[in-house]
Amino acid sequence: MNGAVSTAVTRVVSLPIVAYRRWISPAIPNRCRFYPSCSAYTLEALSSHGPVRGIWLSLRRLGRCHPFHPGGYDPVPPSRSGKRTADEPSVGNEMTGVRQ
Repeated sequence: MNGAVSTAVTRVVSLPIVAYRRWISPAIPNRCRFYPSCSAYTLEALSSHGPVRGIWLSLRRLGRCHPFHPGGYDPVPPSRSGKRTADEPSVGNEMTGVRQ
């Protein structure tokens, strides 16, 4: 996919997630079993992997969100190119401050 088209598609796909985080999420109790939350994971996956792989990673993550999964720290995998983008965070566990 062309870089400009990919960026445009990523922004369009991100809009419902941003709306959810702004207006719906504050109204419901926190129940997420993962860190980062599924919405934060989705936005990060979209920005670092693009729309196709980002959506795939997000759907896989949502598939693991059930009462029988222990949850915990589940970061977005690094991009296949091995290069980090400027908005991709460094690898580490922000909950404990331990870098991996």
